[in-house]
Amino acid sequence: MISYSKAYKITESEFRKLNLKTETVKLNDALNRIIAENIYSDTDQPIFTNSAMDGYAVKSNGNIYTWKIKGEISAGSSNNPIVKTGEAVLIMTGSKLPRGADTVIPVENAIVKDNILYLKNIKSFKAANNIRYKGEDIKKGKLLISKNTLITSKCITAAATCGKSKIKVYKKLKIGILTTGNELVDINKIPKGNKIRASNLYSLHSAINEINMTPVSFGIVKDNLSLLKKKAVNALNSDVDILLTTGGVSAGKYDYLKEIFTLLGIKIKFHKVNIKPGKPLLFGIYTARGKHILVFGLPGNPVSCYVNFILFVKNVLLNIMAPKINNTFTATLNCTVTKKDSKRNFLRSCLYNLGGLNYVSVIKNQSSANIGSLSGSNCLLIFEENKKTLKKGSKVHCIMI
Repeated sequence: MISYSKAYKITESEFRKLNLKTETVKLNDALNRIIAENIYSDTDQPIFTNSAMDGYAVKSNGNIYTWKIKGEISAGSSNNPIVKTGEAVLIMTGSKLPRGADTVIPVENAIVKDNILYLKNIKSFKAANNIRYKGEDIKKGKLLISKNTLITSKCITAAATCGKSKIKVYKKLKIGILTTGNELVDINKIPKGNKIRASNLYSLHSAINEINMTPVSFGIVKDNLSLLKKKAVNALNSDVDILLTTGGVSAGKYDYLKEIFTLLGIKIKFHKVNIKPGKPLLFGIYTARGKHILVFGLPGNPVSCYVNFILFVKNVLLNIMAPKINNTFTATLNCTVTKKDSKRNFLRSCLYNLGGLNYVSVIKNQSSANIGSLSGSNCLLIFEENKKTLKKGSKVHCIMI
């Protein structure tokens, strides 16, 4: 059994060996993808000096507070008059500032009578006010979106401003799911006797979609050595980049997966991690025929399975592909918690905000069989190996889920 830190490092090292391919997609199809290129501004922003609001463009002069109106400029207009001292031009927000003008008087401070502009409040007049200067926001050539950034709607805005109708992104990794166990029935059936629903198949499918990768289901297979081997061979012969199996990795009589993985040439990197929940985790690499498939043997317990996925698949993958994403945070613990073991515990908890500060509340029932505590939580509190008590009011580290 190895430590969480060592298991994480081994997993991360193998993730970095994945062949991350790229593709070019339309900008409207890029949301929530991870960008594979740097995006630089191809122009100054604003492209030209313009008005920050609807008003009147004037040439400021400390002795003149009335102006003769000589025309108007609307947004997008090619009209570009010269404004002289004592003259004003009606201008709309975003319109190019006319030559000679250096100030915009907002309509709220303007009185117009007989084509003459007066100020409602002379004291509010300030030279060079309400102007957006060329390049004051972004200079041409500035890096706007860094490679390995998760593309949000804000990124789409920046890319569109740069005229990028298409952008290069990383191709979605294909992640296979194979659930095992004699006790499993599909979720559309009522479990009878000692049967349970195969919730892991759906949990992992949605978790993979949640990180915008492509799930590939290999279904449910019984704890039968030949059937399991056949299913595993099919999965390894497919084009998946990662294979997730659930169940069959503990020490039971019918836990065949480690044996099957070894027979198929999967190099086991570790089996069992000093964590709770999720101790039975197995991780290996399949490299035959030029492939590099990461293979995870996740526990069959739904809570352990999900926590393992968050810790060793989601977090590692996003840390490599989009390192700016940080789903960890610090909060104040609202109760004292203790543990007897020397494992690193990941406690299902709830983050909440009170008075602008983050607090975390630990869910009482931490049994690995308690699915309700998982659905009722929004984070995992990290309870380190060398600690037995976390006192109320202490600062703790958590992972959003």
